[in-house]
Amino acid sequence: MPRYDYRCRACGSTFEVSRPMSEASAPATCPGGHDDTVKLLSTVAVTGTSRGGAPAPPAAAGGGCCGGGCCS
Repeated sequence: MPRYDYRCRACGSTFEVSRPMSEASAPATCPGGHDDTVKLLSTVAVTGTSRGGAPAPPAAAGGGCCGGGCCS
């Protein structure tokens, strides 16, 4: 379930709320009980492991913009 970050305008606390995406724009109440909150822009962290590293770049075909197939 996605987590959304909020900041309370009344007390300044920052907190997270886990809720379905269908409720992403619903208002949130801060842990201190205040209703004046604003949803923050979240950053996404991508982590994981790779088995064998990054894929190799495609081999250079030469020939400029069309790969050498139709240009001379």
